[in-house]
Amino acid sequence: MMSELTPMTLSENAARRIRFLMEQENQLAAAVRVTVSGGGCAGFQYGFDFDVTVAEDDFVFERDGACIVVDPLSLSFLQGSEVDYVEELIGASFQITIPKASSSCSCGTSFAM
Repeated sequence: MMSELTPMTLSENAARRIRFLMEQENQLAAAVRVTVSGGGCAGFQYGFDFDVTVAEDDFVFERDGACIVVDPLSLSFLQGSEVDYVEELIGASFQITIPKASSSCSCGTSFAM
């Protein structure tokens, strides 16, 4: 389903890493599901997991052969966000830049609205 909301985007690094993980985990038919749930140290947290099921009301975003799937409730928090993959000296991780978030914590996976 295409979004009338501001879409999410994938950075080139995130797309490359998703394709790599799909190959490593033998999940070539899967997409990466991005979800938002209550919790974390700032109030909400996001998560990533492989999923081979795309519901009729899911939103699908693709770049360079990588695909993310987001349910409508999670997308309401993530509108206009960019999924990136960042490699730093202390480690590497997927990170989401959420324009609507009022704050985020230092762990990088928790945010407040």
